[in-house]
Amino acid sequence: MADEQKPKDPKEQPAKKPSQDDEVAGKAYDARLMRRLLTYLKPYKLQTGLSALTIFFKASTDVMGPYLVKVAVDTYMTDTPPAKLSWLARHLSSRPMTGITQIGCLYLGALLLTYVLEFAQTYMMQWTGQKIMFDLRSQIFRHLQRMQPSFFDHNPVGKLVTRVTSDVDALNEMFTSGVLAIFEDIFVLLFIVLIMLRMSWPLALLALSVIPAILYVTKIFRRHVRDSYRRQRAATARINSFTQEYVSGMSIVQLFNRERRAFNDYSSVNAENKQAWTDAIFAYAVYYPVVEFLSSTAIALVIWRGGISALHYLQATQLHELQPILHALPKAGSVVTVGVLIAFIQYAQRFFRPIQDLSEKYNILQAAMAASERVFNLLDTQPTIISPASPILGDDSGRVEFRNVWFTYQKLDEAQYTRVAAATEDELNTFADIEWILRGVSFTVEPDETAAIVGHTGAGKTTITGLMMRFYDIQRGSILVDGVDVREQDLKKLRQRFGVVLQDPFLFTGTIADNIRLGSKWITDERLELAADEVNIGDFIRSLPLQFAEPVRERGATLSTGQKQLISFARALAHSPRILILDEATSSVDTDTELRVRLALSRMITGRTSILIAHRLSTIQRADTILVMHKGQLRERGTHQQLLTERGLYWKLYQLQYRDQELGSGSDSIPLEPLSAD
Repeated sequence: MADEQKPKDPKEQPAKKPSQDDEVAGKAYDARLMRRLLTYLKPYKLQTGLSALTIFFKASTDVMGPYLVKVAVDTYMTDTPPAKLSWLARHLSSRPMTGITQIGCLYLGALLLTYVLEFAQTYMMQWTGQKIMFDLRSQIFRHLQRMQPSFFDHNPVGKLVTRVTSDVDALNEMFTSGVLAIFEDIFVLLFIVLIMLRMSWPLALLALSVIPAILYVTKIFRRHVRDSYRRQRAATARINSFTQEYVSGMSIVQLFNRERRAFNDYSSVNAENKQAWTDAIFAYAVYYPVVEFLSSTAIALVIWRGGISALHYLQATQLHELQPILHALPKAGSVVTVGVLIAFIQYAQRFFRPIQDLSEKYNILQAAMAASERVFNLLDTQPTIISPASPILGDDSGRVEFRNVWFTYQKLDEAQYTRVAAATEDELNTFADIEWILRGVSFTVEPDETAAIVGHTGAGKTTITGLMMRFYDIQRGSILVDGVDVREQDLKKLRQRFGVVLQDPFLFTGTIADNIRLGSKWITDERLELAADEVNIGDFIRSLPLQFAEPVRERGATLSTGQKQLISFARALAHSPRILILDEATSSVDTDTELRVRLALSRMITGRTSILIAHRLSTIQRADTILVMHKGQLRERGTHQQLLTERGLYWKLYQLQYRDQELGSGSDSIPLEPLSAD
């Protein structure tokens, strides 16, 4: 566990308040984001192109049905003059039964072709969408692996999980049901309008007369749904973050009987999500009936006006007076036959369905734009700690040196960096706007030497080890590992030099062997078992039903803290690091286990540089050198006996821990002095 408090990012908000990017409503269409999203289609351009082609043909077959009905009615069920028959009718049989059969076969063929095209398009786009989701999630996870620890200090886990899950799902819906489906609706609308105008432009204009009203209603609907979706996304991110935090800390919640309070807090966040969905459902419940009413009004107008025209047409044909009427009417589309009227009613019904679908696609597109903006913001956040372009190799000595290191977890701006670079050490201590964690720390740990770091909580002990591995960059000074500044070394090779055992051991889901190897395939079974035996965990592992193949649940829930700690020891030893860091590594084991671990430690530290962080002074008395940290400064340095002789900070710590055991005469023999910075 880190022994110092890292400052919270000022933009970080509590669980109940969403971060700024969770509140992004998103534009319905952003050309910049769309161009970037379409780059993910490039590896699958063949499937995308075939899908687009099938959509075009599917849209054309979709509109064939009413036209075939019109041809059947006008050709075989009414007395339409041959001159008014369509091109298709003139190529059909003159016998009604045969002609109707031919039209029925054409209708069935169009339906079958539509189903085949729909299957092909749906399968290819769903397949493409899943591939894109796989690529995008892989890219996000790879990016998160490259980010420095300070990034995770300022970004809640639940928020990052939302990026990988909900936001990527929104993008998948856009690729599979959004972009190409919009073109399908547009093609259908275009074909219907062209056919209706071709058959009777007055009726077509009458059917389209309700479009302005539908557009106005859709505008209001979009505004309300956009706000609801925005609140849904924000609530989802808060639910994920809240759930992750409280499930991870459930033992603490139960220990302090905070279940009711936690449930009430969760219910509050959950209620916001429910209310957002309720508002969206209400908007849909109002919108669809209104659009249905307007579309029914258009159909009614078509029936009314088209019916009158069709009646006039039928009367004229019955009275053999069609020719004078045809000459009296305008040329294009003025004559409405019964077939045209039936086709118009069907086309009008089909015309308004894509309009409703477009409203739904608008919401999908808008959600995708907002999701893509958040995902790309994450991907565009570049790691601040990266390997140099021309890394320098160290001498493999295991030597660690700190040279006048000043460090803070704060993110300094350019002006502050300039001040820090130009200031003297006395001036650095006076900067009120910078909270220094380390102040001018200098020391050297020689190869194969064992150094111990002690001090109060918040003194900077764990920070020192993190800086060695370059988890953070210092603001002033330099840190050398193997004789080379860590900022000039390749990060991967630098961190391969270290083996770390933390106070809070972390195990992954898998097997015990997986947790010891941790992906290093070069570790043989013999080496793995030897490492387990050397830290006194081998006998326990062999007592398990599956031994080293025994499953480990999330965070090692089935193992005790001491067992997890010993497995962490085996992990560090199996990787044979040149530099070993033990951060309060024995604090989680009992006294008997600690004695056995000490024997293992004596073997682990042989032949390598070792750095121990401990509150128990019993574990570091044999260290070659002991560094005493106090308020970010290195106050004392020496062996155990040398520091006791100096009667300084280390002596006071020793008094606190060993007065009863060492003095034997009780606690009043030597008066304890209060610890201070002096």
